[in-house]
This record gives sequence, structure tokens and C-alpha cells, in this order.
Amino acid sequence: MADAMHPPVDEYLEAILELEEEGARVIQARLADRLGVSAPSVSEMVRRLRAEGYLEVNGDRTLTLTHKGRDWATTIVRRHRLAERLLTDLLGLPWHRAHIEACRWEHVISAEVEELIRAKLDNPLTCPHGNPIPGAGAPEMDLVLLSETHAGDAIRLERVSEELEIDHDALVYLDDHGFVPGVEGLVSTVAPDQTRLVTIAGATTIAVGTSIANSLYVSLQPA
Repeated sequence: MADAMHPPVDEYLEAILELEEEGARVIQARLADRLGVSAPSVSEMVRRLRAEGYLEVNGDRTLTLTHKGRDWATTIVRRHRLAERLLTDLLGLPWHRAHIEACRWEHVISAEVEELIRAKLDNPLTCPHGNPIPGAGAPEMDLVLLSETHAGDAIRLERVSEELEIDHDALVYLDDHGFVPGVEGLVSTVAPDQTRLVTIAGATTIAVGTSIANSLYVSLQPA
């Protein structure tokens, strides 16, 4: 099946699955924003995916993956996130560069190589950005966006949205301040413009504006 697929098709199916993961209403306009393509391009690809049995268009214009589409989208997402782990854990690539590089790898990883990567990495549960690897058994977590937290909340950064993963400068900023998945902190201040000051390890403080805070998923920790 992989030989029959084309990277743009992979990317559309992958983007739809990722939007579903984030709880977004999947419509063509949101898909165009996520992929950075024009509305006519999305319409053309949606028609193709629908004709080939990968996608359904509902009465309210939302897009739903068929069983066939979901199966392949899940495969691509899994290979992408395993590739990110391989690149960071074994090759030492910085986490803020892993997403773009893995976008190239995901299309050429075979089922055999996928299993070898999984075994070599001892079946990782998430990618370096905290997003679960499908089929790895990552536990369900009760998460909220950082933008929904309040002053005084103790938090642990769990996940960075796929959309933010392509923002190199934002990831470098988070990394420079040590605010990466797995790190705990305290929301010390919520400014009038909704910028949040997060104190990490009782020392470093990072200011997180709304645009980034809307893409960071945290768990609330006991006070």
C-alpha cells in the first residue's frame, strides 16, 4: 500500500488525524490553514481522497476518515513520530528540528524498518514533543491547554501541538528556557493580555504568549 500512496496524500490524511487528536472540527478551511495551501487545492484533494475511499464529507461539511483512510493515516503518524524519536534519541538531532526532518522520513519507512526502529528504541510511548505514538500504549491523560490555566496552578508540560512543531523559533524559545515535555512548573502570573509567566524548577521563568500557550498541553499537578 505504501508504494501506491503519494506524499501529498499522506500529508492530508496525517493532518486530518492530527486535527482530530487536537479536538478540532475538521473542515476544508482548517485543513488549508494547517497545510499552508489554497482552498482550491484542498477542494481538489478532498475530491480525490473521497473518490479513492479515504475520506467522507458529512452534511455539515466536516471531513471524516474512512476505515481505510484512518488505517493509513495512523500508519503515517506512527512512522513520523518514531522517526522523530530516532533522530533525537539516537542521532542527537535537536528536538526543534526533528519534525521537519521526520516529514521526509515518514514516506519511506517500510513496515519492516518501522518494527526495527520501535525495537531499537524500546517501544517509546511518545514523540519528543510528547504526542502519543499510535499503538505504543501511551496512557490517556487529562490535559488542558496552558492558555486555560490560572495563576497559582502547578503544571507539567506534556505535549506540544503538531501545529507548533513547525514553528522553529517557538520551539527554540521553549528549549532555551528549559520548558520542554516532562518539565514541571508553576503559573506564577497571568497578565492582562493573557501572557503567562511560568516558573520552572523554582528558578527559570518563561513568558508564554497566547499563540504559543494555545498549542501547549499541560497536566495539572497537586498543589
